[in-house]
Amino acid sequence: MRHAIMLRIGPATFRIGSAWGRPIDALARLYADYPDVRGAIADFTVRLQPASALRRWVRPHIFITGDHGLADAAPMSLAHGLLAAEMGMNLQMALGWRRHLLLHASSVEKDGRVLVMTGESGSGKSTLAALLGERGWRLMGDEFALLDMASGAILPFPRLVSLKNRAIDVVAGEVGAARMGPLLRATAKGDIRHMVPRGDAVARMDEGGMPALLLFPRFGHEAAVRDVGQGEVFMRLTQASTNYVALGEPAFAALTRFVREVPARAIDFPSGDAAIAMVERLWSETP
Repeated sequence: MRHAIMLRIGPATFRIGSAWGRPIDALARLYADYPDVRGAIADFTVRLQPASALRRWVRPHIFITGDHGLADAAPMSLAHGLLAAEMGMNLQMALGWRRHLLLHASSVEKDGRVLVMTGESGSGKSTLAALLGERGWRLMGDEFALLDMASGAILPFPRLVSLKNRAIDVVAGEVGAARMGPLLRATAKGDIRHMVPRGDAVARMDEGGMPALLLFPRFGHEAAVRDVGQGEVFMRLTQASTNYVALGEPAFAALTRFVREVPARAIDFPSGDAAIAMVERLWSETP
């Protein structure tokens, strides 16, 4: 690839190459405060290449590939190149990471203990994690929570936070323009804008913590809280993991311990402020 950048995020190192300079320039700006790992050996390679020879120049479209790829993935417009790079890193982790149990979840930390939040796309977990990260919590990750199968700790993976549609203005009002990426309009999931985590999230991205509470958030409903049984929690977390089956028995043992030791609640909320109030109350009640 003609243009390239090396990034380390938590325990994973990526080499991202592109036929065009624009996506790499965007990554360089938004990840400017992350560790300089030029010359390191990458865990994964991501390639942003033309969908065809013609598509490099005429209505350019990106096909995402790398060490791991999906042959039937739809190409993306070059205007969404930053999103393609982020999706490429997601893809490598989802299909290739084996050092930890991956949970599709957001996580934040306070006083050495970790709050994990998981749910379907649009549930509000990314927005809630971003807002908590601006209000006294440390953002540990938006896309993946990494569960150490030996210690039971959650390890940080603080990539850019992907905000969608109405959440963009809510979070941009908190953090300011300097920490926001370009507005990517009309993607497959609507409008998307990326947020750079606070400096402490990046500086402490080698520091994990023990999980203390698991939440299943759901945005757009009247405020409500309910307990979630261990059977339901186990089922939902296996569905939220991309490498549970591949890891086998160690993943089963680690997830069983997590489910037994970490209390779980489902919360419905109508707004970010309401959700934060609910989280703070539940957190204060957590042993």
